[in-house]
Amino acid sequence: MAFVLRVLLLLGLCGSASSTGQLTTTSTPGVLHYELPTMVYETQGTYEPGFLGPLFRMVHNFLQVVQPHDFPLDIVTKLIQRKFDISVDYKEVAFYEIGVLVCVLLGLLFLVFMPLVGCCFCMCRCCNRCGGEMYQRQKRNESCRRKYFALSLLVICMLMSLGIMFAFVANHQVRILIQKTKDVADSNFRDFQVLITETPKQIEYIVSQYTATKNKAFSDLNSIDSLLGGGIKDQLKSKVTPVVDEIKAMATAIKEAKAALENMNSSLQSLQDGSMQLSNSLTNVKNDIENSLNNSDCTSGPASRVCDGIRTSLSNLESNPGLSQRCALIDEIPDVVRNQSMIVVTDVKEVLNSISSDIHNISQNIPIEETLLELSGQLNNSNRLFYEEMPRLEEYDSYWWLGGLIACFLLTLIVIFFYLGLLCGVFGYDKRATPTGRGCVSNTGGIFLMAGVGFSFLFCWILMILVVLTFVVGVNMEKLVCEPYANKKLLQVLDTPYLLSDQWEFYLSGLIFGKPNINLTFEQVYRDCKRGRGFYGTFQLENVFNISDNLNIKKLTGNINSEFENLSVNIDNIELLDAQGIKVLRDFAQSGIDRINYPLYLNQTENAPTKVDLVAFSSSLETQANQLPEGTLKQSLNRNAQTIRAIHQQHILPMEQSLKALKQSVRILEHISDGLPEKVKEILSSLDSVQNFLTNNVSFIVIEESKKFGRMIVDYFERYLQWVLYAVTEKMTSCKPMATALDSAIDSVLCGYVIDPLNLFWFGIGKATVLSLPAVIIAVKLAKYYRRMESEDMYDDSSDLGTWQFTL
Repeated sequence: MAFVLRVLLLLGLCGSASSTGQLTTTSTPGVLHYELPTMVYETQGTYEPGFLGPLFRMVHNFLQVVQPHDFPLDIVTKLIQRKFDISVDYKEVAFYEIGVLVCVLLGLLFLVFMPLVGCCFCMCRCCNRCGGEMYQRQKRNESCRRKYFALSLLVICMLMSLGIMFAFVANHQVRILIQKTKDVADSNFRDFQVLITETPKQIEYIVSQYTATKNKAFSDLNSIDSLLGGGIKDQLKSKVTPVVDEIKAMATAIKEAKAALENMNSSLQSLQDGSMQLSNSLTNVKNDIENSLNNSDCTSGPASRVCDGIRTSLSNLESNPGLSQRCALIDEIPDVVRNQSMIVVTDVKEVLNSISSDIHNISQNIPIEETLLELSGQLNNSNRLFYEEMPRLEEYDSYWWLGGLIACFLLTLIVIFFYLGLLCGVFGYDKRATPTGRGCVSNTGGIFLMAGVGFSFLFCWILMILVVLTFVVGVNMEKLVCEPYANKKLLQVLDTPYLLSDQWEFYLSGLIFGKPNINLTFEQVYRDCKRGRGFYGTFQLENVFNISDNLNIKKLTGNINSEFENLSVNIDNIELLDAQGIKVLRDFAQSGIDRINYPLYLNQTENAPTKVDLVAFSSSLETQANQLPEGTLKQSLNRNAQTIRAIHQQHILPMEQSLKALKQSVRILEHISDGLPEKVKEILSSLDSVQNFLTNNVSFIVIEESKKFGRMIVDYFERYLQWVLYAVTEKMTSCKPMATALDSAIDSVLCGYVIDPLNLFWFGIGKATVLSLPAVIIAVKLAKYYRRMESEDMYDDSSDLGTWQFTL
């Protein structure tokens, strides 16, 4: 027991010292998931009888009728405490065992009277009494009686055969008992071996997984610029970005307005210059044409009309008069955070590395390998001892099996005699034959029946001894061990205070810890082990080594928190727009571009540079000139038409481009100037509000984000250490093989492989043995109808009533 105590304590210490639980990362980024690798055990948790289950349940139902009382807790408690006095407590025992006692009494009566009746029956038969006289009185209902006796004996033999089959099946289960016990034992030994070999792996795995948590923390510390700085930046940008976007938009509008004004000025200057040049060119052409028209060639009749038309259109040959700042500071916050937190990050990493070193040193100082080797040696010795005892168990099993086989064969022999007697008697019987003239086959049937009767008297009382003994053992083992173990009342008995020791309230805790006041019960240990709980939590090893005190989460994480308290991030005052920028906005709002008469400018841009289309005018001039006769006038007018086309290309087209540009600039300015003072006023109001927010809340945001970042790092280790506590107390080094071994020993081997077949055996043998009594009576009566008689009654029908005559 000292060795067991050492193993339990050491497993608890291993768990506490290596309480740096296993961790794996899930697919979700940034989330750590911990799951201790489970041990896979081979032995099944429950015993399954298979096809014999209905037979075993049938016997259990019979036992429930025989012994319907609840588990005698008081009697068993007194027996264990050695306070049972038969002279005082016999009534309780008799009341509990009343059904068993009645069955035993009936068995004893059978045991006494069966050989006694058999002896008297034999002597009576020898004196030609009790049916020994070979004479059969003829009766009118002889046929019905014979058939009734034959059918009754057949039914009884079939019931006896069923009982014998039960016994054969149960006896066969005894034959394979040893092999099944070997299989169960080997399976349990392998489970314990898994426990021994996997425990160091679990510990090593748990210790090694601290690195994953530390690496996750290191990764976040290395990314402090994006995590902490990015968090601060996001907090500020949610307020600053809308205002900055409005300022940027207004700055863009200022630039566009400036560009539009410059383009407008350029376009107007270009139009002005082009208009002057166009006017001069058109004037020159106009004067030249007028001079040509004043030529004497225009005085002739046809020419004068053409010249007059050209002179009229010269009035249209004239020109048409009437024509940015500071969002970068917020984006630089992550770099500022990284630069100012380098020292704190380094200190936190050193603290985490020191925790890792402490855990590694503790795990190295625990002699887990030596203890597991010793435990492995104990298991090997137990396994060796088990197999050394196997030959002796196999020998006893052979004796049991052989004895059961003999009992089954004796009953089988009796039933076979009855079956042969029925077979020969029924098929050899001739209803026309007289009793003295019955055939050989029928007579043989009667002899077989009497042989069955004789063997019944010889062996059934011996078989009843076997039935009574196995019944008493089987029923009490079932009701006092198997059934209370299945409903856990047996464990409740063991948990009775001061049961096994007068000084110990709780025996198990006194045995393991030497502290009998600790509420550690057999039922609780079994229940926890059954569901796979770890040794530490199951055996309440915190009473020896409190892992919560040695694995102080607040203490370990407090060192990390103290380092984060030194984290200080200073962000200079952020000025979204300085005084000069504000002045620019106000000056722009008061520049007067919103008061320009833009429709007037747009109307002017719709006017053409000339009153007439020069291309059409030149074509018309050329057409009219071609109507003139060849001469100087015609040539002069054609030359003037070409000059007008050149003026169109050189002056009209550029002026049209300038008008288009002027129109576009006017529209841009009109759009920008729409509600300009109100827009600037709204921007300046929002700017003032956001600037006040930055001035008053930047330091608070920095502090809160720093605390949030520190809590995130600390949470990794708090969650990790909390999982370690859970893994050590609930999961690591599962004691399930202990509960499985106990179930295998009691539920499977003792109750399933021994008691259930034993109960089925006596049930089958007892059934066949008890039924042999009515079978003997009926067989004796039926044999008279099959055996050949030495004398018979002769019937004379000379009179009305008739007379019977006895004939030798």
